Amino acid sequence: MDAEAVEIEVLTSLSQIGAADWDACACPEAAHGGRPEDPFTTYRFLMALEDSGSVGPGTGWTPKYLVARRMGAVIGVAPLYQKTHSQGEYVFDHNWAHAYERAGGRYYPKLQIAVPFTPATGRRFLVRPDKAELGQAALVQGAVQLAAQGGASSVHITFCTEEEADAGAAMGLMHRVSQQFHWENRDYPDFDAFLSDLSSRKRKNIRKERATAKGFGGEIVQLTGDAITPAHWEAFWHFYQDTGMRKWGTPYLTRAFFDRAQDTLRDDILLVLAMRKGEPVAGALNVIGRTRLYGRYWGCLEDHPCLHFECCYYQAIDYAIAHGLETVEAGAQGTHKLARGYLPVQTHSLHWIADPGLRAAVDRYLVAERGAVEEEIEVLTDYGPFRKVHNEEQP
Repeated sequence: MDAEAVEIEVLTSLSQIGAADWDACACPEAAHGGRPEDPFTTYRFLMALEDSGSVGPGTGWTPKYLVARRMGAVIGVAPLYQKTHSQGEYVFDHNWAHAYERAGGRYYPKLQIAVPFTPATGRRFLVRPDKAELGQAALVQGAVQLAAQGGASSVHITFCTEEEADAGAAMGLMHRVSQQFHWENRDYPDFDAFLSDLSSRKRKNIRKERATAKGFGGEIVQLTGDAITPAHWEAFWHFYQDTGMRKWGTPYLTRAFFDRAQDTLRDDILLVLAMRKGEPVAGALNVIGRTRLYGRYWGCLEDHPCLHFECCYYQAIDYAIAHGLETVEAGAQGTHKLARGYLPVQTHSLHWIADPGLRAAVDRYLVAERGAVEEEIEVLTDYGPFRKVHNEEQP
């Protein structure tokens, strides 16, 4: 047997592989305690999606997890799903699908290597550190072969790392660049130190917004771990439903997901809740990584000026500073984040398309799009809130 031969297995449930084998690839840095770098690719997070019915039958996200083995040992895994739509991905290919179907093609099903409903950058080819190149190549080849055998039009790897994007492009995958807004911690000792880096007008505006938000008639609390109770999840479920119905029609996560979060994920969660008379009226859900805080969901039962900014952006910065986190990823879209200290950064995805004609057209589009995104990031960064002149009067 070739010592370098790798076998690819396709699993229809994470229960078909042990948590230890999966996490040894997904988060080896957490093997001896501490937080994983990327909480979204852990066994417990993906299993919560599956166990709660947020993915699986009837959702359009059918698990086809990839496992790479060499000489029987797991060297890599990938969270792969067969998709019958393009919802919940945040790297949009609706126009590709429409164009292909107008030309007589069938775009769905397609294959997606991603964390469902989660526009957060992280490794998508989860390989053991000592088998990185071998494992990644095997997983890419396995995904393409699975697409060809199953009649899928394409393979999409979304919110991968820049290093994975470069490696995938070298293997012939198409590289797409998108944009998000992230806050970067410059070793700030406190929130005021962060404000001192901003222009005076932006400092005053943020202070005004925070004062306005905190005047809603209650208190804002940060909860994580055992401080989170089932009652908090019940309240947040109502927030999530309200936002989901207004933004994308049907919320992606089921009610059971929040029960699973209480059981297995609460140490990974930061809930920011606006409380009045002991009852939550608004809140934001964040997920805690080793070096990053990931803003995920916001919702409210009452509208109060600036409360969204406080719960989602400023409280996240407070937490990151207090806990020495390097970055706050505030989720998809939203140029309004720019004025609040979140600057544009590139995000990356990889794509393989079976049809040569569609592949060539998409490749041309991605080249033009990449240039436009890079230009927009440059312009938005220049319009950012940070002081341009270092000798500007300090607050």
